[in-house]
Amino acid sequence: MKLPGTWHRMVVLTMLVALGGIAGESFSASRHAASHPVVDSKGNLRVPDNYQTRYESLGAWSIAPKPGAGVAQMHLVYASPRAIEQFRRLGHFPDGTVLVKEVWEASTQSMTTGSVSRPSHLKGWFVMVRAQHNHHPESKLWGDGWAWSWFDAGNRTKTTSTDYRKDCKGCHVPAQMTDWIYVGGYPALKSN
Repeated sequence: MKLPGTWHRMVVLTMLVALGGIAGESFSASRHAASHPVVDSKGNLRVPDNYQTRYESLGAWSIAPKPGAGVAQMHLVYASPRAIEQFRRLGHFPDGTVLVKEVWEASTQSMTTGSVSRPSHLKGWFVMVRAQHNHHPESKLWGDGWAWSWFDAGNRTKTTSTDYRKDCKGCHVPAQMTDWIYVGGYPALKSN
């Protein structure tokens, strides 16, 4: 069946838009990282702007103190937009996924509901960017499928990390089988 010129162009245009949407979906995390720079041309990371409102809450951790009541630290973790959906679909974080962990000192007080701990003083951020292919092999902050950096609370743009193998990786060794991320601690990653 031959379609009139206008109909033919509309069908072709509709097919191209649909195919573009399908093809574009696999690159959405990379496009997101590019549109909200977290990595500069030299491979340096930074804490993304407005991540608390633009990113998805991945979950929270509390760190128990040495003997005593309450919590010593709280870690609030955020993932770049659509990272949770993509993890559920793929079973892993795709390239370009950005994870931000806020590390807070906690304070504890007695309230009507009992002993309550909450974030009180920001210590800093840990930022990771998924990169299965090391785009910056000259950097000691890139490897094992991620870019890794710690930032003290006073400076969101300059990492204090110098080598991810020494400064970051040690805490992640138990999660090596899940791409260095403790995915079991994030209920949001589980399919409902």
